[in-house]
Amino acid sequence: MDKDVISLQEKLIKIRNNKAFEFFVISVIIFSALMIGVKTYQIDPRLELILSVLDTLVTLIFLVEIIIRLAVEERTLDFFKGKWNVFDFLIVVASLIPVQDTEMVLLARLLRIFRVLRLISIIPELRVLINALLISIPRMGYVLLLMFIIFYIYGAIGSFVFDEINPVLWGNIAISLLTLFRVATFEDWTDVMYETMEVYPLSWIFYLTFIFLTAFVFLNMMIGIVLDVMQTEHEKAAKESGADEEKLLKEQNEALRKKIDHIEKLLISVDRKLHESENIKP
Repeated sequence: MDKDVISLQEKLIKIRNNKAFEFFVISVIIFSALMIGVKTYQIDPRLELILSVLDTLVTLIFLVEIIIRLAVEERTLDFFKGKWNVFDFLIVVASLIPVQDTEMVLLARLLRIFRVLRLISIIPELRVLINALLISIPRMGYVLLLMFIIFYIYGAIGSFVFDEINPVLWGNIAISLLTLFRVATFEDWTDVMYETMEVYPLSWIFYLTFIFLTAFVFLNMMIGIVLDVMQTEHEKAAKESGADEEKLLKEQNEALRKKIDHIEKLLISVDRKLHESENIKP
């Protein structure tokens, strides 16, 4: 019995590590996303029935894939140590909840949409990008705080100086901040500048210094933070990849050792039977 379990686990490990299987899962996720897009159109009821059947098939494929990944673990709880594994498990389990004919139809559709996010957990490069983004956010907090201070100073100056020119754009500090955001994103910012330059010819200094600080200095600081974190995450991913390969080799060696032990037991058993048969002979 143990031999059959070990053999089955070895086959499942080969399936999980197979690139074709990984590509198949990615294709199913993309296909699931396309089905969601098709359902946003007015379609024939027969086609809607076909899509419903395909959606069930996709859910079953995801379920089988999760079961395979659970089965190859030495201990089932080890699977839940990975945050992306937990995410995949929750998405698949939530997809199994029968809510199509209830008041929670909208929730069911939203859960189907989130299945697209499984691409992140399947593709390592996407995981690195998301991890880098999440780690970068706290570090960018101080840059955002400094940026807000600059926005607030320039917003107050603009509100005091340019209020009489155009109250719609500079009427108070809140409106001024929105106007500055428009300037920072280069959305027709020259129209705003030329309007104030008709009254204050040197007001271009106000806009150019603001753009220099926000669009160039602070933006490059954020990019630098993200690049630094991404480099760290890439190094960490490389180490984890090496650890995974080491773990795979360890699993293969362990399986080979168990086979050798089983063969040794068989040989000992055969040798014992031969001795017994020789002793029985007159």
